Amino acid sequence: MRFLLLICDDPEAEPYRPEEDDIVDWVGENDRRGLSVVGDRLRPVEDARTVRVRSSQLLVTDGPFAETQEHIAGFDVLECADLDEALQRAAAHPMARFGRIEVRATWPLGI
Repeated sequence: MRFLLLICDDPEAEPYRPEEDDIVDWVGENDRRGLSVVGDRLRPVEDARTVRVRSSQLLVTDGPFAETQEHIAGFDVLECADLDEALQRAAAHPMARFGRIEVRATWPLGI
């Protein structure tokens, strides 16, 4: 099963400590286990645009879709055996300590 991990900032998390950021090891472990599908950081929310179409009119606004202190900072798509494995890999991500990670199974079209 494929799982989307949304890597999020969280103002209530413990402070970020670069010396404890082992993201290279986390990605390497996923690669070794054949779990990685795709993943990357996202540009800051200041670079975001929100697109809507209302009454056939294109509306583009600056910024994210919601006013919040938490923002999606990146994402990973992993191919895991089940939800338990996806949760285990999410818990090992450094942003599980410095932010938070939302884990969702993908829902392929036609199923």
